Formats: sequence, C-alpha cells, structure tokens
Amino acid sequence: MRSSLALIATVGLVAALTGCAAGSAPQATTGASTEAVTVTGELGSEPKVSFPTPITPTETQCEVLIPGEGPTVADGQMVEAAYALYDGETGEKVTAAGFDDAGGSTIVRGATNVAIDKGLSCANEGSRVLVVGTDYDVNSQAPEEGADPKGGLVAVLDVLRVFPAKADGAPQLTRDGFPAVVLAPNGRPGITVPKSDPPLGAEKSTQVETLKAGNGPVVEDGDTVVVHFTAVDWDGNQVISELSTWEQGAPATIPATTDAAAATQTGLPIGLTSSLVGQRVGSQLGVIVPATEAYGEQGVPGKIDGGATLFFVVDVLGVV
Repeated sequence: MRSSLALIATVGLVAALTGCAAGSAPQATTGASTEAVTVTGELGSEPKVSFPTPITPTETQCEVLIPGEGPTVADGQMVEAAYALYDGETGEKVTAAGFDDAGGSTIVRGATNVAIDKGLSCANEGSRVLVVGTDYDVNSQAPEEGADPKGGLVAVLDVLRVFPAKADGAPQLTRDGFPAVVLAPNGRPGITVPKSDPPLGAEKSTQVETLKAGNGPVVEDGDTVVVHFTAVDWDGNQVISELSTWEQGAPATIPATTDAAAATQTGLPIGLTSSLVGQRVGSQLGVIVPATEAYGEQGVPGKIDGGATLFFVVDVLGVV
C-alpha cells in the first residue's frame, strides 16, 4: 500500500476533506474511470466497491451516485461526511469511517488534496459521490510532462451534513459599552472596541451579549461545537490571528465546557469555551473575557499582552 494513500487516510481525511464552491462549475466529470467502478449500498451505510486494477485515470473524475437536495459547500465551509477510500493500484481498501450511525468526520473544504476537492465540486448535502483521482491530484502535485498515469485514489464520500458558513440568527440590540461589530457579506466581523474601559464587572468575569439570536439546538456542557470566531485585545483593538478562525480560513470544532482544565488543553480561554454553554445554534455572541479567564497576567509572549482583556465575536454554527 502506497504511503501517500496511507497518509491521506490517517491525517488528511480524518482531519479535513473538501467540498464544493457554491454556484461553481464542476471541477471534474464522469469518464471511463468512474464507469469502471461499481458501487452499491444506501447513503449512510458503508458501500460495496469493486473495480478492475490498476485503475489509472489520466484526469480526476467524479460521479454523483445519489443526488442531494441540501446546500452545496463553499470554500472553507465545514461538513460532516462518511468516506471509504481504496488504493487505485491494488484495489485494497485503505480505510472507511463514519458509516452506519458511527458519525462522520468534520471536514473543511480546501484542507486536503486536489482530487477530493474536484470530486466534491458539485456535491450537495445528502449526496453520495464517487471520486477517481489521479496520483498527482491525490498528492496535490503537478504531473511531470509526459509521465505515464499511475494508480490513484478511488473514494466514495457521503456528505451527511453541511454546516452554515455564518450565524443566521435574528440581529439583537446590545447594551452600552460593548464593541461595535460590522459584518462582511461572508459573515466575517469587523470590530471596533470603545476607548472606554470594559463594562462594569467585565474585569472579573466573562460577559456575554447576544448579537444574533439563533433558534437551533441548545449547546450543552461537554458538546463539541462548530464555530467561527475572532478575537481582539481590548486596549489595542488588534485582531489576534491565533484566535481567529477567519484568519485561518475555516471554522473550527471546540468544546463547550466550563471545565478550566479541558479548556486549557485546547489553548483557548475558559471564558470562551464556557460562553458557548446554553447558547442556541445559529447565534452570534459578543464575549468580553478578562485576563483572569483568558491568559492571565503572563499573557502569551509575542502574541497577547499580560493582563489583556479580550473581545470575541463567535458564530455558533452547529453541534457535532
């Protein structure tokens, strides 16, 4: 079994796959390679897959086996998917996960190889997609001129759920003393912190304001939550890139927890993780986190000043 496929199975796909840009044209089509693959089984159940070996596509091909009726996937958007991967050279199954109520992996478009990205370029929520990827697309490398095609990757992907790209709750009025938040069309926040001190009480404990009120499920303590967030330091009003999923280009999954030890393991402030508990999916939160519930008087050298009060804007996109 080739190491490139093993790496995808153990690192790339488990952590992040890709989806399709909303409204974009398909990046791959059906062809002789997809026609050579037989896939049976229902959406959400592990498929039975067979094909002649070696299968050596000259270009990555895809076929939607079961059409979905839900939304497509924008660049940087997170989905939940089940998958089965096969070595195109040997026909051997590399891995399969997320089928039969096991719960799919959370996946971000654009975070893995070109073959999967092309394969999902027209998938919708509820789709099953067959992908036959070239060796060079699997490894995200340009082919050498005149090189013979090699066995690539055969993948069956069930797109079980597409998480919203941004909070979709109803806008709310906020109390005086909270920073002003202006949203770009894609949902990315612009934040202006007032020149005054944080509101009374914010120097001791985290203060949460609802900027948008969602009507989805309530987040419980211990849930894993899909979020977009960004943070600025109160005094400097500067975005902290290490605390901004928008800067990183994709949402994240983080724990909703009031357990300081659990929060510390993620590197996130307890003020942030605890603020998610009791919130509804679809909400956007404004969260003032004092140093006592963030990074203390020591801060983070070179990144966050000691004693800094932080302000987060958090979109609660879903519960895994």
